[in-house]
Amino acid sequence: MLILSTEFFQQDVLQLAPALLGKILVRKFDDGTIERFRITETEAYRGEEDKACHAAKGRTQRTEVMYHQGGKIYVYLIYGMYWMLNIVSGKENEPQAVLIRGVEKISGPGRVGKKLILDKSFYGETLPSSRIWIEDDNTTPEYITTPRIGIDYAEEWKDLEWRFVVSKR
Repeated sequence: MLILSTEFFQQDVLQLAPALLGKILVRKFDDGTIERFRITETEAYRGEEDKACHAAKGRTQRTEVMYHQGGKIYVYLIYGMYWMLNIVSGKENEPQAVLIRGVEKISGPGRVGKKLILDKSFYGETLPSSRIWIEDDNTTPEYITTPRIGIDYAEEWKDLEWRFVVSKR
């Protein structure tokens, strides 16, 4: 399998989000064990104009990594207990990221973060790294698009079909 280079992630988020479907998310844990997870669901968040994107409030300490060029990890904590895994995409100073919403047998971004044992130390890490990377085994699944989940506050942005879900393999 081919480990995806940092450059792979330097494409527009609306291209990267579906391109990550079927790819293998690999996590090397502190005890040396390695687990692989096929990505089955993603969501795209695109720039300061996207009211659902964290960058809609501008450049902050939390969103700083989104302003870097694609290939960085953006993690953040929700509900004080779940680390959400995002992959920064695109060019420098154009804040975009793909939320990994699901992998095979694990649905929901909070569950994904829990299974991967993510924490704040992943923030800003460059892909590939020694403890997390994404591989390509040339699987190209069929997928559907739907509106993103949990962003009712985002006005007209809530209806965009920027959620990508594997429909069958």
